Amino acid sequence: MLYFIKAAYQTLLLPPGVFIIALLVCAWCLKRRTLRTRGLLLAAVLLYLCSTHWVAGLFVRPLEGLYEPPRAPQGDVILMLGGGATVDTPNLGGEGHLSGYAANRLLTTAQLAKKTGLPIIVSGGKVFDSTGTEAEIAKRILTDLGVAPERIFAESDSLNTQQNILHSRAIIRQHGYQRVLLVTSAFHMPRAVAECRAAGLTVTPYPTDYQASRRRKLEFYHVWPSAEALAIVSLSVKEYAGLAALQLR
Repeated sequence: MLYFIKAAYQTLLLPPGVFIIALLVCAWCLKRRTLRTRGLLLAAVLLYLCSTHWVAGLFVRPLEGLYEPPRAPQGDVILMLGGGATVDTPNLGGEGHLSGYAANRLLTTAQLAKKTGLPIIVSGGKVFDSTGTEAEIAKRILTDLGVAPERIFAESDSLNTQQNILHSRAIIRQHGYQRVLLVTSAFHMPRAVAECRAAGLTVTPYPTDYQASRRRKLEFYHVWPSAEALAIVSLSVKEYAGLAALQLR
């Protein structure tokens, strides 16, 4: 019962559900079967579909299912790609937090560092004035988690995935590393691997930060509108667009 109340609350009072209802109300107020009315109805339907976890899963699962984490991860170095950070939020040992995507990547990187004993490259710079320098924040947190600072290389100049790979390649070649254990979100891994191959790097993908369960059982919460589902669709479309752009280089 509680979940049905939550569904009604999210649908009626919170975005994107409230926007879907607003579009339907506007279409009803016009009352005539005009092109404008049909456009409003189409916009409402598309917004609803893209706001459901069922459709979000259809978008993101092909990306997340392309690579499997190896059971026995091996390599010469772990490369973790950044994914956003705040600049001045209070944290233990300093200021700044990693975003949810980047924080999940960091947890997996810490686990792999403990399991393999490999050195780590954390890649990510300061994209905007209001964001943190991802590599420096990640290095500080990894150090707090017990990873020796001399095992961590912070690549803090890159502003996007392509630069992540190219700037990290300089560190990889400088130290003579050959096999790279690549850590990033599962939805981001296909584009990251493509960038690595374009840069001439040999990588073993270790995807993490999954956005959708692999089991495709339909449950009622999969069909009510959710901002989280809309965000998953948005990031999936961004990855597909990035992969398409790679093909045009």
